Amino acid sequence: MEALRLVETSTPPQNNSSLFEKAARTLPGIIAGAADLDPAAVLTATVAGASFGTSLGWVVVLCVPVLFSVFAVSSRIGQQTKKGLVELVRENYGRRLALVIALMIVAVNLAMIVGDIVAVSDGFSLITMSPRMFFLAIVGFTVWYVLILGNYQKTTKILGALTLILVAYVAAAYRGMDSFPLLVRDVLLPRMQVSTDYMMGVVAVFGSLLTPDVIVWQTSSKRGLPEGLAKAHVTESHMGTFVACLISLSAMVAASHLHVADPANMSTRTASLALGSFGFMGTILFSLGIIASGLIALPILVASLCFSVAEALGWRSGLAVEPWNARLFYVLISVTVFVAVATDFIGVNTVHVLYWSQVLAGIVLVPIFVYILLLSNNSKIMRTTNTHFENFWLGCAAMGMLISNVLFFWFALR
Repeated sequence: MEALRLVETSTPPQNNSSLFEKAARTLPGIIAGAADLDPAAVLTATVAGASFGTSLGWVVVLCVPVLFSVFAVSSRIGQQTKKGLVELVRENYGRRLALVIALMIVAVNLAMIVGDIVAVSDGFSLITMSPRMFFLAIVGFTVWYVLILGNYQKTTKILGALTLILVAYVAAAYRGMDSFPLLVRDVLLPRMQVSTDYMMGVVAVFGSLLTPDVIVWQTSSKRGLPEGLAKAHVTESHMGTFVACLISLSAMVAASHLHVADPANMSTRTASLALGSFGFMGTILFSLGIIASGLIALPILVASLCFSVAEALGWRSGLAVEPWNARLFYVLISVTVFVAVATDFIGVNTVHVLYWSQVLAGIVLVPIFVYILLLSNNSKIMRTTNTHFENFWLGCAAMGMLISNVLFFWFALR
């Protein structure tokens, strides 16, 4: 049985539900937004705001229709083919290309896992005033336990309420905003800069909201789901998209007043000052939000990395499969968590690692978008091909990211 025992296994909505039950069903959408807006995304938005103010807000707004299309298309691919993205690439375009895609996803995810474990540990450190080294192994073991022995669905129900703390960024943005018309102008008429740092910011912000693990997770976790249930999750993901993009834009606005010599190398404590308008509670709110979103996102990052490798090599995979029936898959999960924690003990700058991981994510997204478009429009593979809306936005995203990457490397190497 390949259906996963994760957040995707919630029951489809019923027409006769009470108002309370309908409100309760919005939680998976909020959780989806929090999972997409993991510590890497929060800190990337903070760096972008501290570096360029709100002049990168247009990237966040453009991500909304792209995320709608990606969630719908990738979920439909998994639901109709009952296969993951990398597995489909291997079957239709060859094992070599599948391995290349898998290795790129592994590089992005591993960097994000390393950074997110440190970020969550930093969150505990800021609250308890203890060295983060005390928490690295605990966070790593928690992620491993949830994936191997625990229940991710139950865990997210507990952590879901804590992710609402990230809404504090919306309040901080409102309190610290110089002018709402100015924000609208920056979004609709952006003041673009011709520089390496600015193009890096474009790639990083886009990559932070739509990382490769989101696409792999959507396709692999929807394998075998009934069509009605898959459509219900697409609806939930729309709310998650709004939540993620709203908080990301708010984090930019809140961080626009930070004065840091080198934002990409700021510390986690300095990043928490984006919520400085809340006084000493700002650090607590920042820490709790980072802890909750990180613990939701980390299992997804680890699982999507392992799905990519397993699908590229033809291993049996699935979190609902008993460990002894998918030994290599579960060994890979354990090795990934161990390597990430061991790397963190060497000592890394959380913000720096996560920011660069999002830049790498933005680069890797280009070939992934191309393969999604090819697979989802192939009537020999899919029962239902893409709509014009989905093709337009996925095509625009692929072309836009390609141009951004070319400009970034052009400015960096000249």
